[in-house]
Amino acid sequence: MEFLMEARWSPYVVGIGIGILSWFTFLISNKPIACSTTFAKSSGMIEKLFRGDKVAQKAYYEKINLKVDWQFMLVIGIVLGSFLSATLSGSFGLQWVPDLWAGTYGTNPVLRVGAAVIGGIFLGLGARWADGCTSGHGISGAMQLTLSSWVSAISFFIGGILAAQLLF
Repeated sequence: MEFLMEARWSPYVVGIGIGILSWFTFLISNKPIACSTTFAKSSGMIEKLFRGDKVAQKAYYEKINLKVDWQFMLVIGIVLGSFLSATLSGSFGLQWVPDLWAGTYGTNPVLRVGAAVIGGIFLGLGARWADGCTSGHGISGAMQLTLSSWVSAISFFIGGILAAQLLF
């Protein structure tokens, strides 16, 4: 169990683990691993607190069904698991501005948070537009050999490489 204390795991081991998890999700729920819909559900649930049952009548929210389901719990598990892993490995630490960002853009936390928020908005819009995120298309869809998922996954890599080149 020593490997649980490592700050970085082998991408091959992690990839195999995600593949096995994908098999089980299809076997048990007949649905793919996906995360971005959970964030749309969260926004609908928050909106429902302020606007009541009218929110659930929106066509999009009727389609995705505003409830806490296993995919919602998967996202919570990812956050908690990441925290547990970082804590066990001794690599957990609070840092407003990562070293790579600070080396290129300076140490202003407002600029960093602003860029993260804008990037998150674009990521969310793209995931909804593509009807899926990197986990939905890149893992589950690619595993099913879905052409749209392969196009999406390739586009994720191209977009990520271009963004990294532009930013850093």
